[in-house]
Amino acid sequence: MKVQEQINYERIAEAIGYIRTHFRTHPDLDELAAGLYLSPWHFQRLFTEWAGTSPKKFLQYTSIAHAKKILEQQATLFETAMETGLSGTGRLHDLFVNIEGMTPAEYRNGGRNLYIRYQFAESPFGMVLVASTGKGICHMAFCKSREEGLAALQARFPEAQYLEAEDELQRNALAIFRVHKDDLPAIKLHLKGSDFQLKVWESLLKIPMGALSTYGRIAAGIGSPDAQRAVGTAIGSNPVAYLIPCHRVIRSNGESGGYMWGPDRKMAIIGWEAAREEETV
Repeated sequence: MKVQEQINYERIAEAIGYIRTHFRTHPDLDELAAGLYLSPWHFQRLFTEWAGTSPKKFLQYTSIAHAKKILEQQATLFETAMETGLSGTGRLHDLFVNIEGMTPAEYRNGGRNLYIRYQFAESPFGMVLVASTGKGICHMAFCKSREEGLAALQARFPEAQYLEAEDELQRNALAIFRVHKDDLPAIKLHLKGSDFQLKVWESLLKIPMGALSTYGRIAAGIGSPDAQRAVGTAIGSNPVAYLIPCHRVIRSNGESGGYMWGPDRKMAIIGWEAAREEETV
């Protein structure tokens, strides 16, 4: 690591440590930058490049991680807000909705009021489980067995109510394996994730079938060229296999890279898509 890179790394490590220690007081950009003898603009740019997110968002992630621990101890929403350094339950509510896509009560209940329909289906790449809420597809994953697939879904929404039944949302999603892209019906997604994750997942949707991208290109495309590791983490947490095509991202040296559902399946999908595109030329 070059001298300047080492200095920058140490600065950001110090800033991260400070945020984790002082998150209850909500240090602002000026306070954080002054602690490192940097201008707010320079600190903002440097932190975003190294951490893959802004100082404000990192502070929010730190706060919500602490709030989750408090909620899991069955504390009230007011107690959780106070323990997290928030002025009231309203700010706690806004924080959860902004970062998690659900209210604090919904998080604490583990999706207790969420109704999820699911079905197992065969795809060109093995068994797949697709699940939907009233808003859209919330989960899609390849699985070795029905037991494994259902366990993975229930781990994501432990308190939800489940019904094995197909619906139009699922049928539209599964059509992607047999219908040409130009004839696909509208596919609605119901996802929760951080702003950074959603930004990465949205960028994956822009990669055409039969084409490939790299972690570096994705990072540059979302305005965080030095956040390739964070991009890789976001891609690895993709909750909707194939529909959000994380399989189309490879390493810059041409290697396939990792894939949640196995590197062999990833290469098979890439080859299958390339063949389908050649057929339509």
